[in-house]
Parts: sequence; structure tokens; C-alpha cells
Amino acid sequence: MTTIIIDYESGNLRSAEKSFQLMAFEGQAGEVRVSARPEDLRKADRIVLPGVGAFADCRAGLLAIDGMMDALTERVIKDGTPFLGICVGMQLMASMGREHGADAPGFDWIPGDVVALKPAAPSLKVPHMGWNALTMDRAHPVLDGISDGDHAYFVHSYHLKPEDPAHQIAHVDHAQSVTAVVGRDNLIGTQFHPEKSQATGLRLIGNFLRWVP
Repeated sequence: MTTIIIDYESGNLRSAEKSFQLMAFEGQAGEVRVSARPEDLRKADRIVLPGVGAFADCRAGLLAIDGMMDALTERVIKDGTPFLGICVGMQLMASMGREHGADAPGFDWIPGDVVALKPAAPSLKVPHMGWNALTMDRAHPVLDGISDGDHAYFVHSYHLKPEDPAHQIAHVDHAQSVTAVVGRDNLIGTQFHPEKSQATGLRLIGNFLRWVP
């Protein structure tokens, strides 16, 4: 089994690669590789899309790799390959990113918009940065062993607001409800960084590597 972490020049992938390789080794879940090659994606058994920065920039970086979006859509949507989006990689699953007054289309895999955080308490700043306690909205195999109150690490100023509440799997409170995990079918996405979330993140990664949707 091969898990591909997509490299499209959006952030340092080394920590993500190490965390996934650790959990793959412990769970005997095959090989984990970072790749910018669409042909590798077409052979992957699991696909991870990380992302750091602005929605539109990440989308442009992905589209700049010839054939990458076609390969991603073919494997994830047509073939049902398990997919994990992380941070902006999760946000790209939305219908539209609405950042800085400029709209940019997403994949439309999880209908909804990526919108700015607007916490009700002035003392809570944006970006939402640091540890926050998860609240589970529904059960999901990728969250097995993760409970209400377990902490994950966030760094973001926008979040995905799903049109269908059933697509929100977990949230956190930041003087507003902030989407933490979304998913449907073979798709799962985390606003937090599992590779930076210690025991909670490693458990999620291990679950994803074993997940059979």
C-alpha cells in the first residue's frame, strides 16, 4: 500500500512526512512518499493534500502542476481512493474560498464556503493559533479513539462552513463554532495540523492509514 502526500510547494512537508511514515511503520501500513508527480497519484492507495497559506495561492500551485488536478479528481472522486485534506488542503474541498474580498473556486467536494473567522469575544484573536479542545459532532472511523476535549493544534484565519451539517464531523470553540473536521464518503479533512497535534494527531493519522471507506 502506498500513501502519497502531494507536494505543490505549499509549506514544509517534512514534519507531515515523518508523522505519516511513523504511523505507517507502526501499523504496517506500507509506504509513505511525498510526490509532485500525477503518475504517482494514479497508483496511490491513499492521498494526502496538505496546505499552508492563502486559498487562492494553494489552488494556483496545485493547478500549475500539469495533470495533477485531473489525476486527483480521477483517483479521489471516480475511484474512491481515501483522501485526507489538511488545513488549506481541507479548505480546498469547499465550493468557494472567500478571502480578502476575492472569491476563488474550490473542488466543490464538500459544498460550502471558506469564510473568515469572526470570534464574538474581542480578546480572542485571529489568526486562531495554538491548541484547542475538539467537540465531536458525529462518529467517524478516522476519529476512533479521539474524544471530546482532546486537543489539536490550529493555525488559521478562515474555516470551511459546510452547507450540509452532516458533513461537519467535529468543531472547536473560539468565541464562535469553528469547523475542525469535515468529511463524506471517502473524503476527510482537518482544519488542524495532525502532524503537530501530538497524540491526537498521530492517532488520526494511524486511523486514516487503516481506513477502508
